[in-house]
Amino acid sequence: MTSTITSTTGAAATAGSTVPRGLTGVVPPVCTPLTPDLEVDVASLLRLVDFQLAGGVDGLFVLGSSSEVAFLPDRHRATVVDAVVRHVAGQVPVLVGVIDMTTLRVLDHAHRAVRAGCAGIVVTAPFYTRTHPAEVELHLRRVAEQCQTPVYAYDLPVSVHTRLDPQMLLRLAADGVLAGLKDSTGDDAGLRDLLTARDDAGLSTFSVLTGSELTVDNALRMGADGVVPGLGNVDPHGYATLYRHAVAGEWDLAAREQERLLRLMRIVHVGSPARMGRGSSALGAFKAALRLRGVIDHAVTAPPQIQLDDAEIDAVRRTLVATGLL
Repeated sequence: MTSTITSTTGAAATAGSTVPRGLTGVVPPVCTPLTPDLEVDVASLLRLVDFQLAGGVDGLFVLGSSSEVAFLPDRHRATVVDAVVRHVAGQVPVLVGVIDMTTLRVLDHAHRAVRAGCAGIVVTAPFYTRTHPAEVELHLRRVAEQCQTPVYAYDLPVSVHTRLDPQMLLRLAADGVLAGLKDSTGDDAGLRDLLTARDDAGLSTFSVLTGSELTVDNALRMGADGVVPGLGNVDPHGYATLYRHAVAGEWDLAAREQERLLRLMRIVHVGSPARMGRGSSALGAFKAALRLRGVIDHAVTAPPQIQLDDAEIDAVRRTLVATGLL
């Protein structure tokens, strides 16, 4: 059962509903193309960025889960940030995931991202060690205090094993610590409760973005500000179309596009569970689709992930044909 969130009061709560929203729209977590020898394929990465921009996205998020951030060494992370921020050159905001186990490690990544010129950083709760809610809040406050850039919390309990407390999120928003949230909990009732409490508190500049690719139309109708879709790597135009329909109040058209994207999302299941995990299958499918669409050169994923075989890649190809992408 989801508990009700009490409205938060504070300086930011007095701003009123006339204050414009912060980050909105479609902000895909950009895949990290790799070469066969497991270096960052910068040429493919920049083609992918251009593919996203041409698809009508409103921002980019590098070094998130779909970017394989957990698998990349620091030098790969630095290469991705420098290349993308320089290439985008302010056309859209570029958020950088500074995801790591502890505050000091996160701060190292954050300072580097800020020096590179990012538009904001994305931070999970600490992980590996068991963390008390007070420690999670201290973590977020300390990162924000030491980094002169907007901070977005990333609620990712499936990987971090910690659910961010909604009361804490609104308290940090009211205190100016957090600019927004990527919600990847999959809890639509909890998301609606958070959005209602945010609006009741007048925290209208606190952006709430859903990470659930298959219920974007519902989240936008509830008041979410946008979406961070891993599948948006493969079909950025589809998510941009869905978002524009929602903004225009064309909910039937938004639902129709959402259902097409749902069918496309079936590619994440092509990998046999007898020989690989869900992550290997999903990220391998995204990269296979991008290679089939001519965007990147190789569908290599970082170890210890297992690569898709020819039959699984052919299943991706058939789905792309069925959904109008090939």
